[in-house]
Amino acid sequence: MKRVLTIVLLLFSIIDIAYSQSEYQPYSYQFYQKLNTDIYSKSANVHTSMKPFFVDDSLIKSHYDSLMNYGNDGKQHGWAYRKLFNEHLVDVKGQGVTFYADILPDFGIGRDVSGKLNTSTTSLGAQIGGTIGSKFYYNVNGYQSSAVVPEYLSTYINQVGIIPGQASARTYKANGYDWSYLTALVSYTPVKYLNITVGHDKTFIGDGYRSEFLSDYASPYPFFKLTATLGHVQYMAMWAYMNDPVATQNASDNVYRKKFAVFHYLDWNVSKSLALGFFDSIISYTTDDNGNMRPFDFSYINPVIFLRPVEASNGSPDNALIGFTGRYKINNYITAYGQLSLDEFQASTFFSNSGSYRNKYGWQLGLRGSQLFGIKGLNYLAEYNTAKPYTYSERSYIENYSDNGEPLAHPWGANFREWIGLLNYSYKRFDFSGEADFGRYGLDMNGLNYGKDIFKLWTEPARQDGNYTGQGLTTNLVYLDGKVAFLLNPKYNLRIEFSAIYRTENNAQFNDKTTWFSIGLRSSFRNLYTDLASYKPH
Repeated sequence: MKRVLTIVLLLFSIIDIAYSQSEYQPYSYQFYQKLNTDIYSKSANVHTSMKPFFVDDSLIKSHYDSLMNYGNDGKQHGWAYRKLFNEHLVDVKGQGVTFYADILPDFGIGRDVSGKLNTSTTSLGAQIGGTIGSKFYYNVNGYQSSAVVPEYLSTYINQVGIIPGQASARTYKANGYDWSYLTALVSYTPVKYLNITVGHDKTFIGDGYRSEFLSDYASPYPFFKLTATLGHVQYMAMWAYMNDPVATQNASDNVYRKKFAVFHYLDWNVSKSLALGFFDSIISYTTDDNGNMRPFDFSYINPVIFLRPVEASNGSPDNALIGFTGRYKINNYITAYGQLSLDEFQASTFFSNSGSYRNKYGWQLGLRGSQLFGIKGLNYLAEYNTAKPYTYSERSYIENYSDNGEPLAHPWGANFREWIGLLNYSYKRFDFSGEADFGRYGLDMNGLNYGKDIFKLWTEPARQDGNYTGQGLTTNLVYLDGKVAFLLNPKYNLRIEFSAIYRTENNAQFNDKTTWFSIGLRSSFRNLYTDLASYKPH
């Protein structure tokens, strides 16, 4: 078998297949939704559920190019005008080689009206990137940041110890933090059917705003990823190395611990309308809760999907998660999608509806579309997400489904229900966006584990039967967010952005309210989430 595999790879390496240079586009929901009319068209064969992706499909390339070159009227302009509105700061195009570099500012001021607090963001970053030939791509982004944040974000950061989705927080004043953020990626496409990527970044799996499998919420992590695409089928295998500071705090002798993660995802475009996906993952530790070292299980190098049978046959204690996803294009403008993730499943109690703590799963159902009311550029999404109590938690602290102290899937953890609606409209250089998010979840109380905090052990539940979503300290969340942005330079998403957020979170123990206005100069294509829920009472 090894000899056959070697021969196949050798043949791939020597076959010279002509194809155009791939354009890699970092993932952000705000930008990707602008491509809705193309990637969700029935005439497109794009594998939409794995992001970021390369924009090399001929059906979407022209629209992508028009977005990235908006405002380029072909006229002669001065250097300052071109660098501010049309080009990278450094933009070199040679024979088979490109290189670009940019300064990435993120400066803002604001007011938390409810908390009577002035907020601010001071972040300065830089990026470099480029291509060598048509097969090799690289990109590096780095930021040094500090911020004074409203009370609800400060509460989250103090509970978790992490700037949401970025890095460990260093406190320098009340509600004030500083941190560093870095992503890097090297991509090689030896043939058009195979891409090899090594980096320190994130991956998102799904067609929605949230993901029950793998989202771009947690901090970047080092990974090695293989992506094979052959017509209607795309397959991804990724191996990652992650940090778990929460597990470190709970370990004996305060052992500093890491963990390995393996992800497989198969996406199949069954027809022009229907797509099905199959997902599995394994979280494996290097040091247990007692400080005992454990060698890496080399059976996880196997790139074939569904490692659960391998894991079970080995008697492994590792955390396995499997999932199924579906997408159906109702027409060229409306797409329905969904996900089901299974963490633990016990048939005898599942079908008896006893509310067993051993049945841990989450699911998603959504509808997204473009050209609402026939208006070009008006896109929308409506989505429901839920996860049963104790989903994504494990028997030992290190094995929970997290990276760097934050969930790998939905940012709210487990034991929640969420209804979310998004509306986006783009007109020339203006981008308008709105979000309405309504949630209900159960926090822990009286020292008992009711299943929302994935960093606690699911083997120590508040009760074994009679569990239901929202149990514990039942909490209601309302989050409303509106943004208006004026795009300056599409190459690195430089924009002036105004934001208004209204948020309430209340239960029997606390009643939080936030009204937050901010304005700033922003850049890059990062998703920075502020629609968060508390992990603990406060």
